[in-house]
Amino acid sequence: MSNLLQELEQKIGAFRASDATKSNVGIVREIGDGVARIEGLSGAMLNEMLEFPGGIFGLALNLEETEVGAIILGDYTKITEGDQVSTTGRLLQVPVGKKLLGRVVDSLGRPVDGKGELGSSTFYPVEKIAPGIIKRQGVSQPVQTGIMAIDAMVPVGRGQRELIIGDRSTGKTTIAIDTIINQAAINRAGEESGDPNFRPLYSIYVAIGQRVANVARVVSALEAHDALKYTVIVSSTASTAAADQYIAPFAGAAIGEWFMDNGMDALIVFDDLSKHAVAYRQISLLLKRPSGREAYPGDVFYLHSRLLERSARLSEKAGNGSLTALPIIETQLGDVSAYIPTNVISITDGQIYLENDLFYQGIRPAISVGLSVSRVGSAAQIKAMKQVAGKLKGDLAQFRELAAFAQFGSDLDARTKAQLERGQRVVELFKQSQHKPLAVELQASILWAMQKGYFNDVPVDKVKVYQNKMEEYLTTRKAPILASLLAKKAFDEALEKELGAALDEFKTVVSC
Repeated sequence: MSNLLQELEQKIGAFRASDATKSNVGIVREIGDGVARIEGLSGAMLNEMLEFPGGIFGLALNLEETEVGAIILGDYTKITEGDQVSTTGRLLQVPVGKKLLGRVVDSLGRPVDGKGELGSSTFYPVEKIAPGIIKRQGVSQPVQTGIMAIDAMVPVGRGQRELIIGDRSTGKTTIAIDTIINQAAINRAGEESGDPNFRPLYSIYVAIGQRVANVARVVSALEAHDALKYTVIVSSTASTAAADQYIAPFAGAAIGEWFMDNGMDALIVFDDLSKHAVAYRQISLLLKRPSGREAYPGDVFYLHSRLLERSARLSEKAGNGSLTALPIIETQLGDVSAYIPTNVISITDGQIYLENDLFYQGIRPAISVGLSVSRVGSAAQIKAMKQVAGKLKGDLAQFRELAAFAQFGSDLDARTKAQLERGQRVVELFKQSQHKPLAVELQASILWAMQKGYFNDVPVDKVKVYQNKMEEYLTTRKAPILASLLAKKAFDEALEKELGAALDEFKTVVSC
């Protein structure tokens, strides 16, 4: 009796195995626009890699009762109706590791810069569940952007997600690239110092739907400032298929997660998620998913939330690594209440909003004080910046209100005039050329000088010239004071006395 049962079990097992093998091979029923509809593929998993003839792979996105909808990763014109498709049993993966630094790769991690193979043997899944609450810790370490207006008023911390939002050509990418350049300068200084506790911050720049010329411009800017060796560029330009543009940010996040999981710090820039949403909408409608509000698929919120939630600062037990995200969103005529902008604003921990009007007035970076916010706040600042920048944001917002009111009347009291003049000087201080980030100790010194009235008798149109001369003077002739400030990370009585004496001396030798 037992032999009969064993024989029956063997036959059932063999039947199940043969049936599973059959069910994991399907036939292409329909192909076009980078999307395939496959019949008979009942064993497919969501986000599983599917193998098509000719070594072409696809990604299973729609799992329906009678068919599977997949996006093609490669040249879909080589696939015809009736072709056999098989499951691979593995999720889509991309190469990760330090060997990617200094390289330009596509959305599948293949090099596109002509510098040869990557040589990386480590792979990470493109889609991964974000770290849970228990694995995380609070954001308390700064990411220095080198842009005074941001580091003083809208600070970014390691593990934070800070949205950069504004209309086209208002300087969104410039802010992200300046941050990468500044972090590269900090990395070099840290390596030269030989400090065993120094933690470099590596960068990943993901170009989604950008023109090839724009990506080339970013690469040349990073090369010119010796920042490319600390950076990975994931390029999915406007000429690539919608499927590649859809996968690119997830591939970038996987590359960043490797640094985070191995106890390192990384910064990822998604440029930009508006184009990512458009690519997702395109493939969703081709897969015949029902569109939702404003003709976008209903799960576009989930698309960006599961991407951005992967940014975190891990706890000591989990390795103490971090991944900071700077997603970029392009608005139409400053409309932050549109569908995609409101989605991403609600996911992130604050936003840097760039205003058209300010940009055209020559105030660059054109940061709107009223609409820009960091929900981490001064927790992501060193003590010296807290000491000098505490009231700046409020003062500047008040100045903007007063300036709007003052243009209707000429009779102003002395206090209002003083507030307006101070505000004008702060606005001038915050103007900054692109690709010229400032070290945090220099920023704090300049803001301390403003706070102590060293700019009060400088004409508004000469403030920038005066500031540049002050920076040069402090950097070349008073470097020990800046070094002391960087080491202490705070102003104390002795340091204030030294800096005050240096600035008094500066006033005697320099005039505007």
